[in-house]
Amino acid sequence: MKVHVEIDCTPEEARTFLGLPDVGKANQFYVEAVANAMKGAGNIDQLQEFAKGLAPMGQAGMKLFQTLMESGNAFAAGAKKPKDES
Repeated sequence: MKVHVEIDCTPEEARTFLGLPDVGKANQFYVEAVANAMKGAGNIDQLQEFAKGLAPMGQAGMKLFQTLMESGNAFAAGAKKPKDES
């Protein structure tokens, strides 16, 4: 038996119903800070340094994310998992 329930509500109503906090003010502050910081970037190198600073754990986090995405893509494509060397 399948039951399909459709709820029509705004994001604010859903957030309130689920008990999640309203992060609108924090998000607005973050967006303004990023926009102001990017205004000072004069070339690509400055933008790359800025992006590295925003990423969780900096460069290590970006590398971990890249590895995760490559592994997921290989799995989805049906690539064989490498054998354990132990």
